[in-house]
Amino acid sequence: MENPFSIRSRDYAAYRPVYPTELYEWIVAAAPAAGAAWDCATGNGQCAKALADRFGTVVGTDVSAEQIGAAQTKRNLKYLVSPAEKTPFSSNTFDVVTVAQALHWFDYEQFWPEVSRVLKPGGFFCAWAYNWLEGDPALDTYLMEPFLDILKPFWSEKNAIAWRGYQNEEIGFPFKRLKTPEFSIALSLTIGQTINYLQTWSAYKRAICAPHHADNIKTLFDEACKRWPNDHLFQLTHPLVLVAGYNLEP
Repeated sequence: MENPFSIRSRDYAAYRPVYPTELYEWIVAAAPAAGAAWDCATGNGQCAKALADRFGTVVGTDVSAEQIGAAQTKRNLKYLVSPAEKTPFSSNTFDVVTVAQALHWFDYEQFWPEVSRVLKPGGFFCAWAYNWLEGDPALDTYLMEPFLDILKPFWSEKNAIAWRGYQNEEIGFPFKRLKTPEFSIALSLTIGQTINYLQTWSAYKRAICAPHHADNIKTLFDEACKRWPNDHLFQLTHPLVLVAGYNLEP
């Protein structure tokens, strides 16, 4: 199928969870300067907009023109349609490079040299991704576990790179890896909001292209909506996996 992140791009801005403020404050504290930041694979621009509140200039890039078209704007923030591995930026441009929920999709042999080129000497790199939702056993039993079982054949192998924690040997991380704080996203969601979020997953978008699986998912969602009233709030957490380091000479 086509790039799943280009399908219903505005849903990402509407339904994806918001990264914690503490994460951005940690990035600011770790950055050598607050001049320029590049948010790579920016998607709906959530991270880029948060960085624009904290850095002088921010550029968000994404291969999806549809995602860029739905991105959040700000005076000191601009967007470009560009692959992660080959950008139009001059060398030694950025104090910080971030990648939110996308590092596992890249060609590392090309991406890391590009990061090293556009980061200033001593510049800071940080990437992160969601781990699995946690916090409600009933939701796990009646929705998440059967939903994940349906999605099993539709995940890209690249998703597992994030689930395994962005291991250095898998991603070829070129910098000395920092010990990072533990961050998580706190969520308070109705069943409708939970389902809207699940429908932004790339594996879901592949699964619904297969009629049998699409029917099973619809039945599962319908039963979940009957089980819980839409004013019931699930208190959930989304732990984050991080990889970070400085662009220093070996």
